[in-house]
Amino acid sequence: MTFRIAACLAALLPALPALAHHGVAGVGAASLEGPGAPVESASSAVLPAGKTLLYAKLDHAKFRRGDGTDTEVDTNQYWMAGIGHGFTPWFSAYLFAPYNRKIDTAEVPGGRPKFDTKGWADVSVMGQVGFKYDKGLRLIPANESLDDLEDWRFTVFAGGSIPTGNADLKNRAGDIDPGKSTSFGESSWSAGFTATKVLTPRLTFNTEISAIRFRTHRYAPDTSNANGVQVRFGNEDRVNLGLAWRAVTDPDNKFRADLSLEAQYLALGRDIENGNPQAATGGRMVYLLPGVRLYKDNMSFAFGIKSPAWTRLNEGAQQQGAEGKEKYRLIFSASMLF
Repeated sequence: MTFRIAACLAALLPALPALAHHGVAGVGAASLEGPGAPVESASSAVLPAGKTLLYAKLDHAKFRRGDGTDTEVDTNQYWMAGIGHGFTPWFSAYLFAPYNRKIDTAEVPGGRPKFDTKGWADVSVMGQVGFKYDKGLRLIPANESLDDLEDWRFTVFAGGSIPTGNADLKNRAGDIDPGKSTSFGESSWSAGFTATKVLTPRLTFNTEISAIRFRTHRYAPDTSNANGVQVRFGNEDRVNLGLAWRAVTDPDNKFRADLSLEAQYLALGRDIENGNPQAATGGRMVYLLPGVRLYKDNMSFAFGIKSPAWTRLNEGAQQQGAEGKEKYRLIFSASMLF
């Protein structure tokens, strides 16, 4: 059995969604002595050929309160189940099924009802191709030594969502809020690039560049839009940097503990409604995400606390419940490779 199959422990690292927006699914891997992986950002690891990965994740977002003049989002919970398979040493494919809960804080003055939503969201699929640099750029080979795993690693990935959720959820008053729906109503697409390098025997550098684009969807008629509103959610562009440090290694018990720190830049375009850019949407922000990843046998567990360190929202005072307005996000994931 090769080193890659016998010692490599894979961990799936998606980042889906926040309100109307969602991140990019990716994978990371580490062995007891090899490269580390960030908690959330995509890293440059593909699954071993013939191996399957099962994954679960929770992203719990707590938002700061606004002025109370409109319905306010208190918490959002984004659950994710996923499965991946290594079809070749350099190509892996994944299927993700998200479940979302978006919770308002209280009734609004004037009798407008709370608008809590929950349900299965849009299924997404992704393919990933892995490369390495070793006297030239080449696809990931079948058999690699520990030294080989320390080469520069790269991946390109692409995928999209399928509108399997419910885009037309209504509250008790019969209103539709596209940002509270569990579907974008149309397919979306995403693409990205990663690079990973072992800097020292214990320290791994990781970077990810990715983008998501959406299509325009006409929502069903409701009490305020007799013809149904047309919405296209804003573009998402990400640049993430991360360091993972191997703190503890216990080969006898097949256990490893890594500490990590990620800096994540997110640029959001404005949402487009009926052809017009919408106020109180979009902006730029940087998150910091310190975390820990534990490896035991063929399983991995990751935990991190993510919070905005810098924001330039377009109309920040009006964007309660949007990215960049969180108090914090708790990130937890678990995965198993077999």
